[in-house]
Amino acid sequence: MNVISLNQINARIAQVWSRVGPEFLPFADAASETLPLGRLLRLSLFQISVGMAVVLLTGTLNRVMIVELGVSATLVAMMVALPLVFAPFRAFLGFRSDTHRSALGWRRVPYIWMGTLLQFGGLAIMPFALFILSGDTHGALWIGHAGAALAFLMVGAGLHTVQTAGLALATDIAPEDTRPRVVALLYVMLLVGMLGSALLFGVLLDDFNQIRLIQVIQGVALATMVLNIIALWKQEARDPSRTRKDTPRPAFRDAWRQFTAQHQAKRFLLAIALGSAAFSMQDVLLEPYGGEILGLSVGATTTLTALLAAGTLAAFALAARVLARGLDPHRLSAFGVLVGVVAFTAVIFAAPLDSPLLFRCGAVLIGFGGGLFIVGTLTAAMGLAHDGQSGLALGAWGAVQATAVGVGIALGGFIRDIVSTLAERGLLGATLNDPVTGYSVVYHIEIVLLFATLVVIGPLVRFTSAVRRSSPSKLGLADFPS
Repeated sequence: MNVISLNQINARIAQVWSRVGPEFLPFADAASETLPLGRLLRLSLFQISVGMAVVLLTGTLNRVMIVELGVSATLVAMMVALPLVFAPFRAFLGFRSDTHRSALGWRRVPYIWMGTLLQFGGLAIMPFALFILSGDTHGALWIGHAGAALAFLMVGAGLHTVQTAGLALATDIAPEDTRPRVVALLYVMLLVGMLGSALLFGVLLDDFNQIRLIQVIQGVALATMVLNIIALWKQEARDPSRTRKDTPRPAFRDAWRQFTAQHQAKRFLLAIALGSAAFSMQDVLLEPYGGEILGLSVGATTTLTALLAAGTLAAFALAARVLARGLDPHRLSAFGVLVGVVAFTAVIFAAPLDSPLLFRCGAVLIGFGGGLFIVGTLTAAMGLAHDGQSGLALGAWGAVQATAVGVGIALGGFIRDIVSTLAERGLLGATLNDPVTGYSVVYHIEIVLLFATLVVIGPLVRFTSAVRRSSPSKLGLADFPS
């Protein structure tokens, strides 16, 4: 039997996509001569594996450990938060991939591969930890807790490593004029991976039993390994001269100081932190708000995930088009923030108006505004990469964004619980003695954070606009401010 090469697979994928009209493919123009569509789609498979891991950790196992295995919700929350411990190290990982020394001539491949092994190892440990947590063995319970914590930490470290090095690799091989569309496509694939795996896990675990759960986890481990190997194959050209052992390697502290010394770089990172926290505080509150305040059914609140995803997908498609036409990515991020203000206002007014429709519109707009903010800031981060330092720039973006999201989610739940408790006890007055008070306070805080983001990001738009006017480059520095 003849073995089909990856070149043939790439050619067949490209042939299939070429039969579809460009108007139905908003990301078809992300391809280029150096990065054909087939190769780009294959590279984006690493985002599918990351999406699968995120859904498994924060969705499926979160519920199973609390409901079916009877694990303390506090302990589960701590385990789910463990991957965020690794998030601040993304900048260091990106820097190390920029300056990696290897006789083979690769910079990004070793980090993507090691991240894949960490994900696989964590998923391999997880079933045995769940065995002990279920009480079906005679092992000490603390061993199950320690094993589950180690598994969560390994998978989190792996997915952060894979995503940081993968985005840096995409930046390395994509031409400058297509990078905004490549970014949008990669995040669409992340969303596809999350949605697809969520639906698949739901079907496979509909008739739940522990053996089926273990099989699902083992399947995710195998799929992660296969997808990342396919994504990685023949993507990065070997260049031993760039990774020689005698190549000078600056200290991370010096590289970070040089990176943050760029004009408005610190302001840019602050804008990422504020905006990411603002959009994420509602992550664990939106569905409870719909159920407790608006009386929506479980099925109705579950569809909110689809509405958020639809808004995000629309944002990615729009961002790819407008960035390709020369829109400043900071301006795009600011527009996303304004959409977020409208979105949270709609969610707040849905309660006094008793309008589930307004609430659903707000959910769509949250996804849309957040999507524009993500693509805009990530594209701007790519513009801060110089002299092959894309790993440091994208790692800094990922570290700030992921950390701010984790902190925002935790603060959202904490503030809601504290304010609701005070309101129920009548400590906030008779007017605010209502279940909606806790939610409303969080949404108002998010609006304040979004306005603070606009204040911080405003000078960035003015600065990059000035650069664009003074630059004769036909490629357009608006796409990549530096």
